[in-house]
Amino acid sequence: MSPRIKPGTRRDIGLVNTGIAQALGAATGGRPPNLFTTLARHRGIYRKWLRFAGALMPGGKLPRDESEIVILRVAHNTKCEYEWRHHERLGAQAGLSPEEIERVRLGPDAGWSERRAALLRATDELHAENRISDKVWTELRPMYSDEELIELCLLAGHYEMLAGTLNSLEVEPDKPHKGKPTLAMRIASAVASRR
Repeated sequence: MSPRIKPGTRRDIGLVNTGIAQALGAATGGRPPNLFTTLARHRGIYRKWLRFAGALMPGGKLPRDESEIVILRVAHNTKCEYEWRHHERLGAQAGLSPEEIERVRLGPDAGWSERRAALLRATDELHAENRISDKVWTELRPMYSDEELIELCLLAGHYEMLAGTLNSLEVEPDKPHKGKPTLAMRIASAVASRR
């Protein structure tokens, strides 16, 4: 299966967007991700979206490993292979073990801590009902600040939107990077482990 809209070339997305995509690829130790070179075809919205997405992750207030749990659960719920593969790698960089990453697929009742189980329940409810129930909100409330709860809703909603876009455009998952982690990957991992 080929993508409905192919990743853009330098001519399609422009010099600045090409540079951004190359930098993002270098930061994760690979080529420019298909996600960025595809979305950059819409030059008017790409950088605005990128700023918002970056403010949520990695620039958000939620701990990085928890952001990745939310994103992976959204990817599972939406059957978005691109999002899953991309965040499987980022989740590992944020400190999630391979077992934890796979356990995200099993949901909130798969032996998680109270905090992570509540996070997964909230993500599932946002997916199914577009609302966190009073019961789950009551579980989350003592564990998260106002800002973190707002961010949780925006993070899950953003990745639901992105999954729908990726699935609809049939963006092909990036080829896995082979070799040693880049300096940028090691720095990102070190920063994530200190949060």
